[in-house]
Amino acid sequence: MAQKKAYEVDSWLARPEPRISIVLLYGPDRGLVAERAKAFAVKTGLPLDDPFSVVRLDGSEVDRDEGRLLDEARTVPMFSDRRLLWVRNASGQKALADDVKALTSEPAPDAIILIEAGDLKKGVGLRAVVEAADNAMALPCYADEARDIDGVIDDELRKAGMSMTMEARQALRRNLGGDRLASRGEIEKLVLYAHGQKEIGLDDVRAMSGDVSGASFDDAVDALLEGKIGDFDTAFTRHCQSGGQPFLVLSSAMRQLQAIQAMRGQMEAGGRNAAAVVAAARPPVFFSRRKLVEKALERWNVEALGRALNRLQTAVLQTRRRPDLSVALARQALLGIAVESNRLAQR
Repeated sequence: MAQKKAYEVDSWLARPEPRISIVLLYGPDRGLVAERAKAFAVKTGLPLDDPFSVVRLDGSEVDRDEGRLLDEARTVPMFSDRRLLWVRNASGQKALADDVKALTSEPAPDAIILIEAGDLKKGVGLRAVVEAADNAMALPCYADEARDIDGVIDDELRKAGMSMTMEARQALRRNLGGDRLASRGEIEKLVLYAHGQKEIGLDDVRAMSGDVSGASFDDAVDALLEGKIGDFDTAFTRHCQSGGQPFLVLSSAMRQLQAIQAMRGQMEAGGRNAAAVVAAARPPVFFSRRKLVEKALERWNVEALGRALNRLQTAVLQTRRRPDLSVALARQALLGIAVESNRLAQR
């Protein structure tokens, strides 16, 4: 099968196989898809600002003009040995999948096909075509985990010649992960703010979190965990009104509940109390949040955590399908979890 696991993608992109002429990058993290697509495009060695060497297409454009991708792939390059055909915003377009299928059967020797797509179902359409081909590669791009986020932070710090305290890293990490480009942008903003310093501290992170969006972002998730319904609604509203994306709150809440779910499993399996599990957590829980996490561990059992995570996953899917209703959908899901947390606290 012409595909890689999520953890194998970066290593493959560092050394792409020359025989592969069609690369599909897909997944819910559009920022990560775009970043990795650019990395692959650079690896081709073609001048990305040259319209004769790089042809940029939109998925809907290819779908409307049936055979457009085939025609471009079979056009002989005028000023280089090869051309890169870079297709963005691909999804379930049938014409695009048909063109790619034709190119897997009869490869165009002068063309490299790079496709950026959203979250594609396994075994269906474009993804199925690419995964079944010998000359193509499908590369999944999912939201960053803690290890990936640390890698992005380290990358930007290395470029700036700076370091960061552990407390600052923990505080920064909580606000990242929903989208790779958004995460990188936040880190770049922090590095610029701390220009002239050798080390970034907790105060720098707090200052760049913002008095409105950053603080309300954290406050919304913390209020949700504590079951403080009014505080959650106020913080979530403030976050959205300041231009913050509701998806970021959904993503952060999901990460927090997944971490609590893992720690709750350790409590039940090892017979330890919440304080002991939190103290031994890796990565460590930021000291100012330990009591909050301990209380959440005591009130949320594994079944309740599973229900909450399912609610969040459903909300993420719904907000992708109806971005015009993303604020209302996210608020409804998160508010439901805050209500349940309040109910569990009263038992």
